[in-house]
Amino acid sequence: MGRMTTTVHDSAQASVYARLSEGSEAPDFTLPAIVPNSASSDEAESDIDSQETSLTLSEVLKGGRKVVLYFYPAAMTPGCTTEACDFRDNLARLASKNVTVLGVSKDSLDKLRKFAQRDHLTFPLLSDSDLTVHKLYGAYGEKKLYGKIHVGVIRSTLVINPDGSVVIARYNVRAKGHVDSLLKA
Repeated sequence: MGRMTTTVHDSAQASVYARLSEGSEAPDFTLPAIVPNSASSDEAESDIDSQETSLTLSEVLKGGRKVVLYFYPAAMTPGCTTEACDFRDNLARLASKNVTVLGVSKDSLDKLRKFAQRDHLTFPLLSDSDLTVHKLYGAYGEKKLYGKIHVGVIRSTLVINPDGSVVIARYNVRAKGHVDSLLKA
């Protein structure tokens, strides 16, 4: 896939980015990531090791698996921890349905590594520090928080087929019970 160049302007007029919908083509991207190493059976659970690398969506999709791509506001906050642990706890169920999980936030790789270690997360966490991918996927923009409009990361989840088409696109999702809802769909 060719490299996509996107110019994004942060202004009042650009505070709403186009959301993807079922049937849309998922934009390809490459992001730095923290990827957990396969822990050997004699390794302590608390010593989950990880490596820094970069992941490209089209390369992950070449494996023939669907991808759950979820965007969350900030690592190590209560809602984001609940959501990440929900994915972690249901990883075997998702894998049985031929699904790979990728979490994306604006956090640094160092913070993502701490998050993965603290909460024993066993799936890749990607860093989109300049929010380019968030904006491509409509996961950044205006949202209501405590009755006021703010501009920020919108908790969003997309399921992408191996051919790159979007099967499910959900925005403003709730952190709790989200994975069960996806599995039913």
